Amino acid sequence: MIHKIKALHDNGKGLSIRAISQELGLSRNTVRKYLRMDENAISEQIEDSSRTKRLDDHRDYLIHLLKEFPKLSAVKVARKLQAKVGDLPASDRSIRRYVRTLKEEVASAQIRYYEPILDDMPGVQCQVDPGELRGVLIGGEERTLHFVVFVLSYSRLMYVGLAFRPLDTQTFIQLHNEALRYFGGLPEECVYDQTKLVVINEQYRELTLNQRFHEYATTAGFRIHACEGYDPESKGKVEAGVKYVKQDCLYGEVFRD
Repeated sequence: MIHKIKALHDNGKGLSIRAISQELGLSRNTVRKYLRMDENAISEQIEDSSRTKRLDDHRDYLIHLLKEFPKLSAVKVARKLQAKVGDLPASDRSIRRYVRTLKEEVASAQIRYYEPILDDMPGVQCQVDPGELRGVLIGGEERTLHFVVFVLSYSRLMYVGLAFRPLDTQTFIQLHNEALRYFGGLPEECVYDQTKLVVINEQYRELTLNQRFHEYATTAGFRIHACEGYDPESKGKVEAGVKYVKQDCLYGEVFRD
């Protein structure tokens, strides 16, 4: 088709773009695009097109791979395909383009729905998230700080509890007590992600909670709201708080004690 367009145009001596468009049933823009292409680009286009068709034979496998591991690079995809079928039917560039297109299709097919988290009433909700930061200079020594960020959803009031050891349930509870004393009250619910300090296991939204922490929450008088896995948007305020602690509050500072 490309060569036919070039021949009909004959470097401006033959048919006009409009006439070629009518003759071949193509849009004028398509005709213009192909007339602007040099011979190397035309060869590339033809080569990529034929090789892409050969990759279509493995399309289902590649889609399955990208659905299960959406962050796979094109290089890793090509390696896995080669292990499965032997010699690859396309160039590295063709595979990169093909994988990029497939990733867009897979991503658009997997529309993610996030849980709405209501924050328009004071005293209702506190968002909670643990984190850690390595290399904090304290007393001339680099230390790892483990912390928990608490943010009241309505007012955005924040408290950060710190610990030098990795967080266990007892420390997690102790930092909750510190935060609630600082806030001067108790929210109706606290929102968490899938940390093992709160949720031991989740299957089809059936949660197995950390029994000791669940007893603490029940005794204190607040509900546990566990977000679905990999759903940071449901607690965006505390996610922003963790980012602030890591990149602003502690990062680049030197502490005497």
